This record gives sequence, structure tokens and C-alpha cells, in this order.
Amino acid sequence: MQAMVYRGPYRVRVEEKDIPPIEHPNDAIVRVTQAAICGSDLHLYHGLMPDTRVGMTFGHEFVGVVEQVGSSVQNLKVGDRVMVPFNISCGSCYFCTRGVYSCCHNVNPNATAVGAIYGYSHTCGGYDGGQAEFVRVPFADVGPSIIPEWMSEEDALILTDACPTGYQGAEMGGIREGDTVVVFGAGPVGLFAAKSAWFMGAGRVIVVDHLDYRLERAREFAHAEVINFMHVDDIVVYLKRATDHLGADVVIDAVGAEADGSFLHAVTSNKMKLQGGSPVALNWAIDSVRKVGTVSVVGAYGPLFSAVKFGDALNKGLTIRAAQCSVKRHWPRLFEHVRSGILKPSEIVTHRLPLEEVAEAYHIMSSKLDDCIKPILYTHH
Repeated sequence: MQAMVYRGPYRVRVEEKDIPPIEHPNDAIVRVTQAAICGSDLHLYHGLMPDTRVGMTFGHEFVGVVEQVGSSVQNLKVGDRVMVPFNISCGSCYFCTRGVYSCCHNVNPNATAVGAIYGYSHTCGGYDGGQAEFVRVPFADVGPSIIPEWMSEEDALILTDACPTGYQGAEMGGIREGDTVVVFGAGPVGLFAAKSAWFMGAGRVIVVDHLDYRLERAREFAHAEVINFMHVDDIVVYLKRATDHLGADVVIDAVGAEADGSFLHAVTSNKMKLQGGSPVALNWAIDSVRKVGTVSVVGAYGPLFSAVKFGDALNKGLTIRAAQCSVKRHWPRLFEHVRSGILKPSEIVTHRLPLEEVAEAYHIMSSKLDDCIKPILYTHH
């Protein structure tokens, strides 16, 4: 099969790989029809995540058709169209039974720190991902869902990560009716977090980024107020002034480890690997939320230390909620929103390329070329 293969930072290409076999009676093999590139794939592409091994296939957002099932799989049959959450989870451990699929305890040798994710370095279990023609799906009765007949494949694809992650970012904020919500980052997750904040009763939603085309999308798609932090002297002071000098009720960090804004942090984290990511967005969140407010973190950070202003968080009495999204927990509600027309996840898709052009797709997304928000890779079947 053709598959995207990692060859080191900024180097990915399509190569021939063996089609993955069934390794366990619970496995399914899925023939991928569409896969997406996620902002957190860029952390791998830029070399920010530890133990990202040469030869690995990335991709944790994918949909496709069931090609083969293991002998004990009951919920899927060959030919089913399926959407697969980015979490690999067993469905029966302490965490899965509580709906926290992102913390599954049985699928990753490093499970004390994180669950398992398709195509996301050996820190997250070392599973090959879906930016390929075929992918092995473990615990096939737990993760995948059959795509409803009324749902488009592109909507299903965005529901495997970006949309539910943004939704959970808003949910973890504990938004109360009338709250002012600030979202840092106007990428796919930030856009969905901003839009979801309205579903939860926000009275005001403000999105902060430094790319005007992304802010324009936040205005159109999420109906948010927008601020380009490059156009103000001090974004924290600006946000304080905009919120009666108290700060926002809820701040959502949808940026993560690749925050722009501080040269020192960018060099020590992204270039010298001395930290697990630039803490700029998280520190802005801590500074711009009101006292006893909530900071919700869904941007991806590496496991290394980051210079976060924890003393300020303590003194302000903040609640900090952070998590990898437990995708499947949110599907019932999000399916309702899609079916009723309140939400069309695929609206954020800007680029559609064949799998063979994966290197170009990563370059476009990484360099923010051509007003890129979200690229999709198609396989030719």
C-alpha cells in the first residue's frame, strides 16, 4: 500500500508499505478513503514530540471502509463505512468505563501518562496512523462507529478529532449563561471551541490569533469577536480592558506547544528542545482570565517541562482543566447538532489533496500557505 512515512523533522513522503495484517481477534483493517492533517501532526512534523521514530505513519483523523475483521469482532462487517476516533481504547478499563477514552489504561506501555493515539509517536503507543491506504484498528468493537447514512464523509472525518476536541474545550470551561469566553488559537480546534461556547450559553466569545485569514474564519464560522495579538501592545492588557478590567470568565487554550509570541520561549522549546513547548498561550490564558475563573487546555503539549506561571494560577484561585478529547463520549450530542444543521464540521476544510501529495499538504499547513485551515488527503479507490 501507499503510506505517508516520517523521515525526520520537516521530511515526510509517500512510500510503499505492507498492508497491515490482523494481529488480534478484536482487530479490523480499514481501507482509508479520507484522512486529515491535524495541528498536532505538525508538532510531530516539526520534531517537537519525543520518540517520533523514522518510518512511522502519521494520521489520527480518518474514515474509510471495513476491509477485514478479526474473528471476535461483532459490531462491524466487511463493507461498512466507518469513522474512527483518534483515541485507541479498550472500552473496559477503569478510565474507559467512566467515558474517559483518552486515558485508556490498556493500550499504551506509557499508560501512566497518556492513552493511545493513532500515528502519534511511541509516547502514545507506537500505532501506525491513517495517512495511508489501509490502517489496523484495534478494539474494533469499541472505537469505530458506522457513519450514519445522512452524514457526509467529510463531516464524519472532522468528527474524529477536531470538532469534538473543540467542543470538549468549551465543555471543560464550565461555561455559565452570559459568560465571556476567550479562545486562544483560530485553527480548527479553536474555531470549534468558539462555536461550541455559544451552544453552552456564552454571552460573548472572543478569538485571539495572529493570522488575519484565520480570524476572518472565526468571525464567519464561529460568529466571534476577533483580535490579532500582533496589532495590540499587550494582549493581556487589551483583554482586561475589554472585560471591565476583571478578565474573561473562561479562557480556552487551543494553541498548545507551538505558540508564537515570545522569541525566548520559541527558541528554548521549539529549537533547543529545552521545554515541552512554548508556554506563551497558556501564560496568556492564566493572565487574562479573571480571578477564580477557568482555564481549559486542549492544545497539545509535550511531556517535558514548560515554564508556566503556576504561582499566578494559584494566587488567582484558578480552575485549570486539561485533557486529550474523549471523542466517542461527545458523538451522540454532536451527531444531533450535525443532523439538525446547527453544525457543519466540514465547513472548515480548505484544501483537498491526494495522498501522494502528502509532503506538499504538510508544507502548506505548516507554513500557513494559501489561507490553509484544514487539509484533507484522499486515497484513490
